[in-house]
Amino acid sequence: MPETTVDRIRDRLVPLEPLLIELRDDSARHAGHAGAASGGGHYELRLVSAQFTGQSKIARHRLVYDALRLLMPAGIHALAIEAHAPDER
Repeated sequence: MPETTVDRIRDRLVPLEPLLIELRDDSARHAGHAGAASGGGHYELRLVSAQFTGQSKIARHRLVYDALRLLMPAGIHALAIEAHAPDER
């Protein structure tokens, strides 16, 4: 079975040592959207990692975007991120 974009996202988040990954593919809700025409999907991500402890929201998002940069924009067109430290669950 070929690797999906969801699989690729999960694989690329491994270095963040996630305690929780909730990933939802919302691409079907955006069919016909101009950005979706390029093949990139729409995703919602909730991620809990100890690496986020003491980090600002912007720093957390940068860590996620850095991990996923090779998937943008071809695999990912839009990504909504909730990034939490373990004590914020």
